[in-house]
Amino acid sequence: MTDIKSMDFEELKTFVKDIGEPAFRAKQLFEWMHKSLIESFDECTNLSKEFRETLKSQVILTRLKTVEVFTSKIDDTRKYLFALSDGNIIESVRMKYEHGNSVCISSQVGCRMGCKFCASTLDGLVRNLTTAEMLDQVYSIQRILGERVSNIVVMGSGEPLDNYDNIVKFVRIISSDMGLNISQRNITVSTCGIVPKIKKLADEGLNITLALSLHAPNDEIRKTIMPVANKYALKDIIAACDYYFKKTGRRVSYEYSLVAGVNDNMEEAKSLVRLVNGRNVHINLIPVNPIKERDFKQSDKLKIKAFRDFLEKKGVNATIRREMGRDIDGACGQLRRRFIESSNKSESLEV
Repeated sequence: MTDIKSMDFEELKTFVKDIGEPAFRAKQLFEWMHKSLIESFDECTNLSKEFRETLKSQVILTRLKTVEVFTSKIDDTRKYLFALSDGNIIESVRMKYEHGNSVCISSQVGCRMGCKFCASTLDGLVRNLTTAEMLDQVYSIQRILGERVSNIVVMGSGEPLDNYDNIVKFVRIISSDMGLNISQRNITVSTCGIVPKIKKLADEGLNITLALSLHAPNDEIRKTIMPVANKYALKDIIAACDYYFKKTGRRVSYEYSLVAGVNDNMEEAKSLVRLVNGRNVHINLIPVNPIKERDFKQSDKLKIKAFRDFLEKKGVNATIRREMGRDIDGACGQLRRRFIESSNKSESLEV
């Protein structure tokens, strides 16, 4: 059956017309799903019973099942494990800031990019998430919290631009004034550097922030930790990011995970300065989250600070990302993988 929550407003108007309902029903239904965040068509009190029964028989209203919620004792970060209708598990994170609730969502089940510091990619890509499955991560968290979500980062499991059409539709729906009306300026979408999709995104007319998962100042180092570097050279990726800035006026954020002995020395800092020289960018330095399947280690705190200080001395805007939710496996993919391993172990014991 059709996944109605994945329909944009134009698609919903066509659907409503095709089943013989008046056009104004589309707006009512859109607002029920994306503003009131209904979990059942029975909640749509201004729709006739006949219409609600028709909806139940013809479409799916995607709802994620909350499997577990983990709350950090350090900073109140909350990590959610959600079950999809096919039994797959995804994870999302709520981070509490002074400016409000920020939610990090996943865009895929697993990931095929193969970045060596990330747990999301260890088992490869299972499938793309639908628009509705991405939306309902935000909706579910807002319902559970009883508080508004004000910021969204699409930096959880998966490569967002590998699920391009659903990502763009997600942004348009979540920012609609008939829905949650979250400002596009408060939405960040990350990519490891898929050049054609960065350029395509620049032409969409959106007002979101693009975050490039850079993690190395040159192709040589990048190829050792990010397989995508074998397909797209840094010069082409940076040119695509420049195009994004030119088209949107939105400063690109460069994410740089610091791995001890790999990309955290002063030589790399100097190369990074040369790479971004003269560009209006922000470098987000991230102390890498160690995962048991890899031998990467987090850089020393003093080394991270020295790296940041050097960039700023050279006129490059840089900050060190505050670590959040580390005591609850806060990094992408860690919690999902631990849950799956635990479930598999329990099943084998039962057998």
